[in-house]
Amino acid sequence: MAAATELMAQARDRVGKGAARELRRQGLIPAVIYGDKKPPIAISISYNEANKRIYAGGFLSHVLVVDINGEKHRVIPRDYQLDVVKDFPLHVDFLRIGAGSRITVEVHTKFINEEQSPGLKRGGTLNVVRHTIELSVSPDAIPEEIIIDLTGTEIGDSIHIGSVTLPEGVEPTTKDRDFTIATIVAPSSLKSEDASGGGAATPAAEAPKA
Repeated sequence: MAAATELMAQARDRVGKGAARELRRQGLIPAVIYGDKKPPIAISISYNEANKRIYAGGFLSHVLVVDINGEKHRVIPRDYQLDVVKDFPLHVDFLRIGAGSRITVEVHTKFINEEQSPGLKRGGTLNVVRHTIELSVSPDAIPEEIIIDLTGTEIGDSIHIGSVTLPEGVEPTTKDRDFTIATIVAPSSLKSEDASGGGAATPAAEAPKA
């Protein structure tokens, strides 16, 4: 996983819509740190920094160190609110990470070796069922992505979580079934041939003579 990066913040003693609007006029947005059986802390963070991190991708699966006037808190972003019209950040929730804790995160899937897939070479299409997988993991072992190897896959194959090698200590939260991550779908031309019977029609039998 990537090393935790630092995010500067300021403690705030005012909450509510009016205080939030004032922060945004100053180029800041409200945020809160909660969890680990400790009182929540209301903070403000840079709008530009929050916007950059959110749209860089993987925001909700990267551990951060929030520095509040010199006091450092190890957290992971848990949720954020965007403006419904302009999509700019309005608020961020951070979860404290306690010693020895495990957390649930969504990690993106990445498919490799497409050129080694006979099914894709024949014109098949990779149909991604899950672009992310929900995992239970130690905060220090969050993978950047889950690698799915397509080597040897044929048209009609399904790739299930049970066939994926996960890093040590990383587990899917869904354990009661071997869920599908992706399938190799037949090309439309092959589907059309199958639907039409795959060849010329058989001539009709002659009617019996009287």
